[in-house]
Amino acid sequence: MTSDRRRLQPRKQPRQIRAELTRQRILTAAAHVFAEHGYAAGTTNRIAEQARISIGSLYQYYPNKDAILVELVTRHLDTGMDATYRRQNGELPESIEEIIRVFVRIAIENHLEDSQLLRVMVEQAPRSPELLEKIYRHEQVRVAFVRELLDGHPEVRIDDTHTAARLVVSTVELVVHQLIAAPEPIDIPRFENELVAMLTRYLTAAPAERG
Repeated sequence: MTSDRRRLQPRKQPRQIRAELTRQRILTAAAHVFAEHGYAAGTTNRIAEQARISIGSLYQYYPNKDAILVELVTRHLDTGMDATYRRQNGELPESIEEIIRVFVRIAIENHLEDSQLLRVMVEQAPRSPELLEKIYRHEQVRVAFVRELLDGHPEVRIDDTHTAARLVVSTVELVVHQLIAAPEPIDIPRFENELVAMLTRYLTAAPAERG
């Protein structure tokens, strides 16, 4: 287990600006290579060539391409959570529909990168224990925040707000991931409207209407 964990971690945490810039070049190059060639053909040699560094220099930072992909997924997750936290700490709209729209739009915007790269991250990234723990912690924070919103909102007609919050958080994350990463392009404004409408109706419909 320890060796597997080490295999998915960076080898060196940069302490100087130059080293950090090199790591950024590796990650940028890897994103480009994975998007263009896919994961199987996205070798460390190609990444090093794209980053214009030697393969030996790359290995000073990452032991393999799995560790690079885990780092890309971690940064993708952190970017999305930073955007969510900023919005949670700001002023939200009054209606439940527009509140849901805010969080759907944040999720969509966080996934509007190259769809091929997103597919690689979703389908092929190894899940290190640290990454799984990070995903779990972020999910718990989002669920707690959404439950608090639902508990205090007059339009919400759900009794079990904890389960409802989990459903909303999971649905937004999974559906956005799945459809934006799909090979067939999707109409983003229509997708946003339909997802918002679906979740709003679920939260505001009378129990008899949901049944």
